[in-house]
Amino acid sequence: MIGMFVRANLKPALTLWYNNVVMISKSTIFTRPWNGIIDCYRTYLPVSNKTPVVTLNEGNTPLVYAPHITKLCNMPGLAVYLKVEGANPTGSFKDRGMTVAVSKAVEMKSKAIICASTGNTSASAAAYAARARANGFKMDCFVLVPKGYVALGKLSQAMIYGAKVIQVKGNFDEALKLVKEIVEKYPVTLVNSVNPFRIEGQKTAAFEVCEQLGRVPDVLAIPVGNAGNITAYWKGFCEYTRDTRPKMIGFEASGAAPIVQNKIIEKPETVATAIRIGNPASWKQAVNAAGESSGFIDCVTDDEIIEAYKLLHQKEGIACEPASAASVAGLLKSAKLKKIQPESTVVCVLTGNGLKDPDTAIKSSEQEKLEVAPDLKEITKLLGF
Repeated sequence: MIGMFVRANLKPALTLWYNNVVMISKSTIFTRPWNGIIDCYRTYLPVSNKTPVVTLNEGNTPLVYAPHITKLCNMPGLAVYLKVEGANPTGSFKDRGMTVAVSKAVEMKSKAIICASTGNTSASAAAYAARARANGFKMDCFVLVPKGYVALGKLSQAMIYGAKVIQVKGNFDEALKLVKEIVEKYPVTLVNSVNPFRIEGQKTAAFEVCEQLGRVPDVLAIPVGNAGNITAYWKGFCEYTRDTRPKMIGFEASGAAPIVQNKIIEKPETVATAIRIGNPASWKQAVNAAGESSGFIDCVTDDEIIEAYKLLHQKEGIACEPASAASVAGLLKSAKLKKIQPESTVVCVLTGNGLKDPDTAIKSSEQEKLEVAPDLKEITKLLGF
């Protein structure tokens, strides 16, 4: 396959490679109706004509320039972009991996899938199981979540999509251990990111970033929880281009930072529930991604996460869940410490939608409760007119 990738404006971008040949999508994300990541990147995914594609048209999410965050970094020539993965069908990046994982599960004649989850994986798994049923396949979905540590928006999604949700009186790591034991004994497919098909689907976000930007970014900043996503992005960049690759910088929450502390955290704690994980399944792969790219993995405090969370909403107009803001909090911290080079193009991955965690949004808002009678004078007074 030989050719130059050309954006919709017909200006040539960088040359992209896959297995030592120049790569071009089946059709570019700019010039055709979008039918999901498998349709667009089929050549680069482990699917065949025998694979029943279970899709909700995931992918092709916005890449948005962030002028305020760019300014706050106070670095000459810096440009910051936000990859808004909350625009996926169930509101998180998990849909990229789930379309491949569930499609392959159907191909393998599986009748049930299972996952442990802090929320987003459960919502995505439940939705794609429902989509498989819509396509005429039997597909049950079982979900184990840590009781009391899943945001309401995510829990409600899994339930209404029809999954059997079991709340475990423990943390995510304990739930994941249980589902691993279950799949060894019973006919059910595990769809956590330890499933390699999940990583395959999630790597397509790296493809999109390159195509949307017209080049490989200099830096990719990303939240780190179970560490599958930083693993997937690095895999995607390595497959997509043999030229310049980005520096991968990942950020754990300081109360759930096993990679930074180099030890398992038995009782992880953070407001960013999506990354409240003490023993990441892709720990080694994440460390490799950071090391091979000359990047690093650091941690940010809950205060730094919430500050970035509010900043994204109030100064950029971009909604995300708290864990997503770890990428921006980490970038701001790194820029202050001069760990980011001037003239860099940085992409911060926002992993989940702002509506995933309405409770934290309300608690973090500085809006006071205002109630008045239906009186024009009272209202205009409050409005400051």
